[in-house]
This record gives sequence, structure tokens and C-alpha cells, in this order.
Amino acid sequence: MHDENSPLLDGAEEPVVKRGRRCNINCGSIRDPTSLSHRLVVLTLMCFLGFGSYFCYDIPAALHTQIRNDMDINEATFMQLYSWYSWPNVILCFFGGFLIDRVLGVRVGCVLFSSFVLVGQLVFALGASVHHIWLMDMGRFIIGIGGESLAVAQNTYAVLWFQGSDLNLVFGLQLSMARIGSTVNMNVMGPVYSWVASFCPSNTLGVSLFLAASTCVFSLICAIVLGLLDKRAERLGARKAQKTDEPIKLTAVKDFPLQLWLIFFICVGYYVAIFPFIGLGKIFFEEKYGFTPAQSSAVNSIVYILSAPCSPVFGFMVDRLGFNVTWVLLAVVATLGSHVILAFTFINPWFSMCLMGVSYSLLACALWPMVAFIVDQCQLGTAYGFMQSIQNLGLAVISLLAGLILDGSGYLMLELFFSACVGVALICTLLLLLVDKVRESGLNYSTKTRDRIAKEQEKSQDTRFDPKSVQGIRNRYYSRIGAQIPEHLFAQTKVSA
Repeated sequence: MHDENSPLLDGAEEPVVKRGRRCNINCGSIRDPTSLSHRLVVLTLMCFLGFGSYFCYDIPAALHTQIRNDMDINEATFMQLYSWYSWPNVILCFFGGFLIDRVLGVRVGCVLFSSFVLVGQLVFALGASVHHIWLMDMGRFIIGIGGESLAVAQNTYAVLWFQGSDLNLVFGLQLSMARIGSTVNMNVMGPVYSWVASFCPSNTLGVSLFLAASTCVFSLICAIVLGLLDKRAERLGARKAQKTDEPIKLTAVKDFPLQLWLIFFICVGYYVAIFPFIGLGKIFFEEKYGFTPAQSSAVNSIVYILSAPCSPVFGFMVDRLGFNVTWVLLAVVATLGSHVILAFTFINPWFSMCLMGVSYSLLACALWPMVAFIVDQCQLGTAYGFMQSIQNLGLAVISLLAGLILDGSGYLMLELFFSACVGVALICTLLLLLVDKVRESGLNYSTKTRDRIAKEQEKSQDTRFDPKSVQGIRNRYYSRIGAQIPEHLFAQTKVSA
């Protein structure tokens, strides 16, 4: 304890941030919260926060056959395991940021939500052990309570520790690690089940799920250690505490522009054709292409495998080039093509799934940042929360429909259904491209054009709408009624400036 505080006591008048910057360049002491080595430790813990959550999310997909056989359920009941995960997030995503910012704090919130994921996985495993599907559904519900809110806490940590040019890279690394968790699950849980069956044949599924809970314990330990490091850094003044007094504005939803609603519909139409498909994909590849369970798990996880390296690369590319709507359109068309190929041909599914994985990564990097282009900063939390809530509502409903379609009509109709969902996303993307062009909202501008317009607005905004000047009041009146500011008034404003 004395060693930790003694440097501060010896140089009490010198801010720790300045010392940290010199340490970052010269010695990089891991004990200094502002040093590169310390921040890398923090980044590693941040990335592993969601590892257990994402690992457990796709356990039903990895053990599709085993769960159906051991629990004696049909596809519709099986897909309820995904629906019950999504139902709580229809509401909680909207309030998760508020709970972290105003009630719990990021440290307590992160540990609490990690605990929810762990408890949910234990209940899920207990349900398999006592052979009660309703208890397994309850476990998935509890995992859902913690999983999505934990992602919000993870993003909050990223903003607190890494700002400016580092932030996009950090988000990309977090997404990559999350998908690595899903990938490891897809390829590990099958062999784990077989290994457990060799010494515990009477409760193979339950024991396997209890072993999977160890990943949640690992993530909970990361949350606790990260909370301690964050508390120490805040106490030493090594990072600035960011608190918001902005209340949740539920009424802001009615003022969302048409472009934002189209983005919401694209998000729902696209993602409901990805995650539920992966949840049912393993058996699809076994039945249609004659793959072994190991081969099916490998091809089913390729979407997540590719997203890990592709997400940071595509994020960097979209940041540098712009043209977000064009990239979204390209990703949607490519994903629709992959579903059509899977439905009507016997081409090796590795091609279609690789195409889907690259498209999925590209869409995520191009779609989500567009919200910030058309929504005021004070409404970003509301907009993103509403977007996630609608997405989870769509996933909950479509997961149930997918199970019913598969039970009643088979995989061909299911693939046609997923293709129709992507078709809705395609129509909304074309409408977004048209509306953006008509309203000149700038969603499909190049990065250079956006930077130029931002500089021009920065030069003129202060004088055109200054509330302390007569000209500013007049100009704001013209702007509010949607009329163009008369040129002579704008000229007078510029002269007065």
C-alpha cells in the first residue's frame, strides 16, 4: 500500500497524468495507470469481460442435437432458448445505459451483470440436470438480463479509458474477442459433451453446461479486477470520471427522423437472418450436405471466426472512406446471395458462410455509426438503446417463427423465410439511400465531404444562430419554420462577426 501511494506523496504538487505520460514514453511502468503497459492490461480485461456471455449465448447451437435428444423437444421448443434470452432485452437495453450512468456506476454494474450471466448459466445447467425445460428457459432469461447490459458496461469502460483515435480500434478488438468466445463455444462444446459422456452418461448435458459456466466465472473475475484497477486509476486522477446529467428522454422517440427508422428496420431485417440461422445451422449442414458434427460446427462458426479479424479492418476502412449506406447495401446484397445459394444449390457451404461472415462484419461497421450522423449527442443513448431493443424484439419473435417453420415445412422454407427477411433489409436500404439523397442528411457522404461540411458549419454556426443578437434570433426563427435565411440577413450576420 505504501509503495502504491509513495510516488504521489513525494511529488504532491505534480499531477499524476503528467508523470504518467513521461512514464509511458520512458519506462512504461505497469503500476502507472497512464502507462501503455497498464492500459494494455486494462484493455485485455475489457475484451474478456464479454467472453463468458458470448460463449454461453450460442451453447444451444453448439449442442443442438444433444439438447433436442436429451430433453426430448422439437425445434420450436428448442428455439425458445434463444427467444427467452432476447425477451428481457426488449426493455432492458433501453434503460441499461441509465442504470450504469445514474444508479449503479460502471464498476458495480459490470460486476452485477457478470454475476447475472453466471447465475443464469448455472440455472440453465440445473434445468438440464433435473430435466425441466422451463428451468432451462428461466436460465436463458437470466443470462439475457445480464448479457446485453454487460455489453453496455463494456462500452462505457472503453470510452472512459480510451478516447480519440484509439476508441474505434478498441471497439473492434472487443467485438473480435466476443466473436472468439462464440467461435470457441461452437468448436469446443461438442467434444466436451463427448468427454463427459464417457464418465457421466446419466447427466451428460447438465455436467457439460456446468463446465461451460467456468467461462462466466472467468469473466466475473475479470470484471472484479478491472473494477479495482479502475477505482485506483480514478482515485489517482489517471482517468477522468465521466458522468452525465442527461435524463432519459422517452418522448424523443417520436421525433426520430425517417432515416433513423429505416436504419432500425435494416438492423432487424438483417440480424434476424443471421443469429437464428446460426442457431439452427449445425443440423442444416448435417442433413443437407452430409457433414459430420465436427464439420458442421466448423462451418457454422465461420461467420464469427471471420468477424474477429474483419471487424477492425472494415471499421478502419469505413472511417477513412465514408459512403456508409453503399457499404450497407453491398453487405445486404451479399448476405441475400449467400442465403439463396444455401437454399437452392449444393455448392460447398464454406463459400456461402464465408461470404456471410465478411458481409456481417462489413454491415456492423457501416450501419451502427450512422445513428450518430443524424441524432444529437444528447439523444444517442436513447437512439442506440431503442435500436437494440427493437433488434432483440425481432430476434425473440423470429426465433420462435423459425422453429415453427422448421418443424412444419423443413429447411427450404426456412431459408426462403430468412431470404425474405434480408429482402426487407434490402428494400429499407434502398429507401434509405433515396431519402438520404433527397434530404441531404449526409449518410452516404465520403469522409472528406463530411469533414469539409463540418468545418464550414463550425465557422458559420456561432454567428448565424447567436441567441444574444437580433440577427441570431431572426435566423433561428427562419430555421425553425423551415425557410431559407434571407441572404441579406446572413450577410449582415457575417459582417457583424
